[in-house]
Amino acid sequence: MSALEQHTVSANGVDFTYLAMGDGPLALCLHGFPDSAHGWRHMLPALAAAGYRAVAPFQRGYAPTSVPVSGLYQSGVLGVDANALHEALRADGDAVIIGHDWGASGTYTAATLEPNRWRKVVAMAVPPGPAIAMAFLGNFDQLKRSWYMFFFQHPLSDLVVPANDLEFIDRIWRDWSPGYDGAVDVANVKDALRDPANLAAALGYYRATLGDGLKDPSLDAAQASTQQFPTQPTLYLHGRNDGCIGIEVAELAASMAPAHVEFRTVEGAGHFLQLEQPDIVNGLVLEFLA
Repeated sequence: MSALEQHTVSANGVDFTYLAMGDGPLALCLHGFPDSAHGWRHMLPALAAAGYRAVAPFQRGYAPTSVPVSGLYQSGVLGVDANALHEALRADGDAVIIGHDWGASGTYTAATLEPNRWRKVVAMAVPPGPAIAMAFLGNFDQLKRSWYMFFFQHPLSDLVVPANDLEFIDRIWRDWSPGYDGAVDVANVKDALRDPANLAAALGYYRATLGDGLKDPSLDAAQASTQQFPTQPTLYLHGRNDGCIGIEVAELAASMAPAHVEFRTVEGAGHFLQLEQPDIVNGLVLEFLA
């Protein structure tokens, strides 16, 4: 098996730095917040060993990927990025796409907009369909968990989040993945977000979603697809102890999903389930992709 490599490729107006391992059909792995491409450090070798070209980009605005000149961070653009990366990496219709958190939203968009690019879809920690939006309207436990999204709309967050060497991120990881020692992973995240421009980009995702962040009308179709179920065979994984999005939200999504979308709960895991229970998650993903 080949060693882990780091490269850069331009796609959709952004210079994406990515980690890569293996040869074969593309397996594109998209991270979320607060995370980095290193969040796939257990899955990349497993995918490579299974015969994939496993690629994990640092998402737009996360160092060392460039901060986009466009200033666009709405969730729909993440799927457009993924399809542009598919093109730039010269992948074909045997490619698969895997997303976690914001990466899951991008995965739904990419797979829905251009289904011929992606043979199968895997997503984690943010369920497909309208369950998230429904939870914001009537699930007060979830509203409490999502307090940070509203906090990020206030200028005070620009002072609080970077304070004490981004201690906010340490706390988020402890809350979202109870009992998991994420010191290595948090250090990687801080490297990606320590520069103020990169941190502003990461917060920009939330400001484009709930606030007055820049939105491009040409991305309306992409934006709508973030809450759709992909038409391809899809596997969704959710940690039982997720402190960011409650298991009841995933269960609601499962109750509305078409038959080709499979939901699995990962016991003993929180939000960062691919890091907390890598053997279980890798096994489920590889079994599904086979």
